[in-house]
Amino acid sequence: MLNSTLPENRLHPCFFSEAKGAYGRIHLPVASGCNIQCSYCRRDYDCVHENRPGVTKEVITPEEAVARFEQALDEMPFLSVAGIAGPGDAFHDPETTLKTFELIRKKNPEIALCVSTNGLNIVEYIQGLKELDVRFVTITINTIDPLIGAMIYKWIDYEKTRLYGKDGAELLINNQLEAITLLKKNNFTVKINSVVIPGVNEDHIPFLAKRVGMMGADLMNMIPLIPVKGTDMEGIPSPGKDIMHRLRKAAGAFMPQMHHCTRCRSDAAGLLGSLNPHIS
Repeated sequence: MLNSTLPENRLHPCFFSEAKGAYGRIHLPVASGCNIQCSYCRRDYDCVHENRPGVTKEVITPEEAVARFEQALDEMPFLSVAGIAGPGDAFHDPETTLKTFELIRKKNPEIALCVSTNGLNIVEYIQGLKELDVRFVTITINTIDPLIGAMIYKWIDYEKTRLYGKDGAELLINNQLEAITLLKKNNFTVKINSVVIPGVNEDHIPFLAKRVGMMGADLMNMIPLIPVKGTDMEGIPSPGKDIMHRLRKAAGAFMPQMHHCTRCRSDAAGLLGSLNPHIS
């Protein structure tokens, strides 16, 4: 068990900045597929060079994830969190996600468990997460306006149907907001990740913060767009520090803001910002 002067529920270094220098996390890259296509995203499943969300050296099985977790914990006893954050979406293949958490929970009843998702398909699995004592959920919500969403999301796959444009964005947004309501009703700690895209959702972000803050979301993490080669948004520049400062200040009137995100890989392990971002 970790020795800490922090309350047990505040040992997550991504959710609580006071934990970031002493406690670490491991991301287990078991989520291979995705049920949406964002215009800024290119997932890479054989990558050792880039440090950004959506990339991993390899996708692993739940059994391999447990072995990697145990190895990492031996090497880094300061790990306080095991999470699933890609490279795809954790609930594109929910059975794999839940099996991974189940196997880890059997090995270690104390480690905090965390999952990141786009929120499209999480609702029916909230009870299963609760039974496995998964305490932390991050949902990436980039807009609550379907017209803006139509510019961000190329398509949405839901219940064997592919939706495009405003229709797909509207479905995604409705499911995301429903997920926040149910997660908070079940006492999860909820973080909202929002990618800031200049000229697309930049001016909308404070309105998004107000809405999700009123719904009870605990923390907001604004992530500057990374213009990734080969995506539809590769030509859009990343927002500068002045823009990010202005938006965080505006959104901070409605809910707490995260300022220490390191935009981790899907196989990250160790302290936030560590020089060895992943293990194998």
